Parts: sequence; C-alpha cells; structure tokens
Amino acid sequence: MRPAPGDLLTVDGRASVQFAGDRALTFRVVSVSDQPTYHGWIWLNGYVLNRRGEATAKREIYVQLAGLRPATGTPAPRRSRATRPYASRNDRGDGRAARDRPGLRTRADAR
Repeated sequence: MRPAPGDLLTVDGRASVQFAGDRALTFRVVSVSDQPTYHGWIWLNGYVLNRRGEATAKREIYVQLAGLRPATGTPAPRRSRATRPYASRNDRGDGRAARDRPGLRTRADAR
C-alpha cells in the first residue's frame, strides 16, 4: 500500500524500529516524497495526531511500506466553531441600533 495525502496511518515498530512500543504514533500524510530510497522504504511528510485527532507535531518520517497500517479508532479533528457577536434585534447593519442603546458611548458622543 502506497500512502497518499490525507491518509491516516498507524506507524509502529512494524514500519520502523524507531516507532516501536510506546513510541508508536498516528500520522496524517501530507505528502509522499519521490526521493529515491532503499527498496520498500519511503519518506512521508505529515502530522502526528493525538487521541482527539488534533495535530501535535509536523514530522518527516522514513518507514517501510509493508509496515504501514490504516489507523482505526481515531476521530476526525473537530473544527472550531466561528463565534460572532450577537446582533441586536433592531440592527440593520448601519450602526444605528448601537447608537440608540442607552449607556453605550460612541465616537460621536466623545466629540
């Protein structure tokens, strides 16, 4: 299996001894290098993901293709929700509602 950008992999001791045991990681592939390597090995660029699916580090790793496994059980990263201030019920986008609010001082009042 040759990985492609976007693939989510489990990288452990089967892929390379440097990832054996508790050094195993979940890796999201960003790019696959065309650099010549030893037969069966490959350079991958991507992000290490934590248990919540969030990227914690950008890495370039050298691994055996035969040892790569698709990751299972890792959630997709949650997108942060954009927050917007709530508009006044009377807001028409011209700023009049803010000027009409009691106790709110505007630039015009400061003059």
